[in-house]
Amino acid sequence: MDQQKLIAAIKQMENSLHREGIHIREELTAPILDAVFDENTILRKKIACGLTFDFYYRTKIARDFLLAEPDCPDHVWEPQTTKLLKIFSRQAKEVLIGGAYFGDQALIVAKELLPQGGTVHCFEPNKDQFYMLQHNAELNGLDNIRAWQLGLWKDEQARMKLVGEDSFAHAELVTEQDASANADVFHTISIDTYVKEQDIVNLDLILLDIEGLEHTVLQGAESQLNLPPDHAPNIIFEVHRNYVDWCNGLDKSDIVQYLQSFGYQIYALRDYNTNIDMTGKPVEIIPPDRVYLDGPPHGFNMIAVKNLSVLDDPQIKLCCDVSPKLLTHKKTYLHQPTE
Repeated sequence: MDQQKLIAAIKQMENSLHREGIHIREELTAPILDAVFDENTILRKKIACGLTFDFYYRTKIARDFLLAEPDCPDHVWEPQTTKLLKIFSRQAKEVLIGGAYFGDQALIVAKELLPQGGTVHCFEPNKDQFYMLQHNAELNGLDNIRAWQLGLWKDEQARMKLVGEDSFAHAELVTEQDASANADVFHTISIDTYVKEQDIVNLDLILLDIEGLEHTVLQGAESQLNLPPDHAPNIIFEVHRNYVDWCNGLDKSDIVQYLQSFGYQIYALRDYNTNIDMTGKPVEIIPPDRVYLDGPPHGFNMIAVKNLSVLDDPQIKLCCDVSPKLLTHKKTYLHQPTE
């Protein structure tokens, strides 16, 4: 059976066996794909805007992208985050992405920036994914991506290594002795230092998906966070219960209060942690004091804006008292789009 027939058969299996409360993909179909492809398998897939992605079959991102429905989707991963990135990129010139991976979001943003001559500054310390990011930029003729195999941090003094599996890996500090003995150790840079070195007056958008280092990295971006509303960057960042203490409420968490101290308004972003068709569905955002947070440890994206007019868009909808974690196998209103 060739690859296309296998994918079609698995999709048909998922549709026919679907039951509420049972995650058929995680329990049944994913292990089938995992048995067919190994982590060194390189696959290719195109999305609706014409971009082509090569990617390793590693982790859920690759698997769910492969099983996307429709077969030519409008995103790679996290449909509503992708939609919001495109909204924020309409007038942007300088975008910075920490944790750029193989370009799943970076390429889409770079294509959006082409009409206004904008640039995406990408940081990806994972060697394999860094080279795949560069390859995908070249594959699609996107010369407005600047990729760096560096880690973002609050300064330039740290040396770090990745611990964990591919997209779920987190960075840990290493000692000077460990750094000299480990080829996988990487250097760091702060956002403030980077923009100064590159003569960037202001960033328009920052996207951070760096497994718990978001707060520390933003501490190295105060020159940008201090800018007035019309020039300060919009920020999309991940929080996860493993790294962020929201026991007293998400609005009381350190990273939310830190950004609020610069005048930012913060919202949780409702999204699926997969590839799923959300065409025509608005991006739903939740004030941090009205977020439903119960359940096992989980993560989701948040947004921070100083100029609230950027949220005055028909594709963005405010809601309350629901979870930011949209789930395909739970049909309660807490975990489904409000419409």
